Amino acid sequence: MSRSIHKLTARRVETEKRVGKHSDGGGLWLFITKDGSKRWVFTYERNKKRREMGLGPASDVGLGKARDLASAARELLAQGIDPIEARRAAEAEAEEAARQAERERVGPVLFGPFADDYIDTHEEGWKNPKHRQQWRNTIKTHAVSLLEMPVQDILVDDVVAVLKPIWRTVPETASRLRGRIENILDAAKASKHIQGPWENPARWRGNLSHLLPKRRTKKQVRHHPAMPFEELPAFWKRLRARPALAARALELTILCATRTNETLRMRWSEVDLDAGVWTVPAERMKMEVEHRIPLCNAAVTLLRDIARNSNCDPSDFVFKGGKAGKPLSQMAMTMVLRRMKLGHFTVHGMRSSFRDYMGEMSDHPESVVEQALAHQVGDETSRAYRRGDAFLKRRVLMNDWEAYLLGSRKRTARVTKIAKSAKAA
Repeated sequence: MSRSIHKLTARRVETEKRVGKHSDGGGLWLFITKDGSKRWVFTYERNKKRREMGLGPASDVGLGKARDLASAARELLAQGIDPIEARRAAEAEAEEAARQAERERVGPVLFGPFADDYIDTHEEGWKNPKHRQQWRNTIKTHAVSLLEMPVQDILVDDVVAVLKPIWRTVPETASRLRGRIENILDAAKASKHIQGPWENPARWRGNLSHLLPKRRTKKQVRHHPAMPFEELPAFWKRLRARPALAARALELTILCATRTNETLRMRWSEVDLDAGVWTVPAERMKMEVEHRIPLCNAAVTLLRDIARNSNCDPSDFVFKGGKAGKPLSQMAMTMVLRRMKLGHFTVHGMRSSFRDYMGEMSDHPESVVEQALAHQVGDETSRAYRRGDAFLKRRVLMNDWEAYLLGSRKRTARVTKIAKSAKAA
């Protein structure tokens, strides 16, 4: 009568070469693969499902050891315990014990240093430098009481104490600070610095929402003060008379209807003056999509004039600032407006002037105007089917805008006629 267990011998385990499964009985198997490697597997049935638990390679685990491991697994099954789940629990307990020993060695993780590490890790994904600085400033300015606290010791009362003094006076900052504290504490939990069960003390819904007054949900739309487009041609003449590089940057911003950051961080590598094209890379666009801008004659002439006094190194900024390797300050164009006694208007508002002119005084399709402003056009499905960017149509549009700014007689007469018709209606 054949044995039900201990069917294999140490000699056979060493010399067996046939690919497949070789039973030792009692659920213990020797698996041999095509490449000749051998490993032990314990098989069993749990809740009517067959499970396999690896016991290690035969080169490291001898026959006797494999039998001991299989026997221990059978004992667990007899007690109603799943061997695989028991092993996972033991491994998790060992990992937690190791983490606890490490925590005792280095001490508790404090909120301030962990917040710095969190920002260092994530700020590369924040394309706006101002946004990066705001993260650090709000925490170091308004969350001082949390900086030296261990992350696992921070409670709801601690968060409320930080938020309450600014909740009504600077609600936008307070709301952002709350979200940042919540994110940092979530990251601390994910990094195993906070032990469960745990609920984030900075969470709003069902938590802080009961302790702090709700903010008004209706938001006022903030419009950037924009110069009426009817005043732009006269302003344009005054602007061109100014010698500063910042004035040239503002000229280009108006001609191309771009955002401040897109203009100031423009590099020579992005410009093809012969083709009259400026390609802004995706990482510098608000929508994170590459944007081709057709350059009108005035824009090309402006850039060629700047190029005469530059080495046009592809990596150089077109509008260089005072510090080496830096562009003009974000405030440079705003200061031009202030020096011209027009500080009540904004640089970004020039895009609104462009949009108003195109909507009121031109026949260009709205979708083309929106593409010129680098706005998303249509829903996700329509964008998926439309791969083009209406570049040729936008070149006509930008030439029309140039003619208006430069006071083209034909364009000026047409605008005057349309304006009179609108007024009569």
